[in-house]
Amino acid sequence: MPRWMEVMLAMLGLALFAPAGLVIAWAIHREDRGPILFRQERVGLAGRPFEILKFRTMSDGGAGRLITAGGDPRVTSVGHFLRRTKLDEVPQLWNVVRGEMSFVGPRPEVPEYVALYTEVQRRVLDFRPGITDEASLAYRDEERLLGEQSDPDSFYVREVMPAKIAINLEYQRHRTLWSDLGVVFRTVVGSRGNPAGRS
Repeated sequence: MPRWMEVMLAMLGLALFAPAGLVIAWAIHREDRGPILFRQERVGLAGRPFEILKFRTMSDGGAGRLITAGGDPRVTSVGHFLRRTKLDEVPQLWNVVRGEMSFVGPRPEVPEYVALYTEVQRRVLDFRPGITDEASLAYRDEERLLGEQSDPDSFYVREVMPAKIAINLEYQRHRTLWSDLGVVFRTVVGSRGNPAGRS
């Protein structure tokens, strides 16, 4: 998708979502007074850091472990709804406008996990990160999967993260405008990809 088109669509999306965004902001503040947006450093294109934006879904702003497993007590009631519907991701349209993200691309990781990448895995940084990607669809039940592990952090680094990178690198080899539109469509309509949580 041409860059100008992404910017136009992102700005249109922000404008259309503004009324719902105000309701979500009110609900977040009403349940757990604090910042509306969650901000976190992520690693983007060519290894450049940027600040990702999301609606805040956790009572403490996400302090603690870097991943979210099923049953995480930090997630608020409003946060459960936002995460289930993926509405917490909408503020990333502003990251698209700023050129830090695309609609479709590898989901950006935190610096702590990127530091663990192998040389081959670092190739994923050759692509602009996105709001959604093929790996996110394949691991749509990631939180549930992590919640079933005795050590979610170790399982994520050992099993999930490498698998998602491999999916993204393979996707980039055959990427087209139509495949990107397919990923966006499947994300919006809630296609579960592989419900078992594995590729």
